[in-house]
Amino acid sequence: MKGPVLLDTGPLVALLNRRERTHAQVKAALEQLPSPLFTAEPVLAEAMFLLRAVPGGPERVLHLVRDGLIRLPFAIETEVAAVLALMTRYADVPMSLADACLVRMVELMPDASVLTLDSDFRIYRARKSRVIQLVDL
Repeated sequence: MKGPVLLDTGPLVALLNRRERTHAQVKAALEQLPSPLFTAEPVLAEAMFLLRAVPGGPERVLHLVRDGLIRLPFAIETEVAAVLALMTRYADVPMSLADACLVRMVELMPDASVLTLDSDFRIYRARKSRVIQLVDL
């Protein structure tokens, strides 16, 4: 895989919750991808919320960051105008804050691909017209 891989909420939850139907698929894909993976804090917040009923789930999300397997290079504070513009543009989808951050990260890292289970990433475009490269599962 060329370039960095951006991690969305769905695969992160599937990785840490063996009951998820895509757990084995995501785990196998991650073994083939370069590390670290990159993401944004809203992705972590969503994942921690979705894993709240999984024993140790939220903590395991933070352990991945602590151990350097996930990095957080994105600062919403410096990208708020672009994130707001994306959320406005895709209000009919609707676009979550986490998705907007990942799309903006693709704009900032043009050779990045996104590891996601979310079909909305087939709709989103970087810089209004560029198709976002997705990691095949």
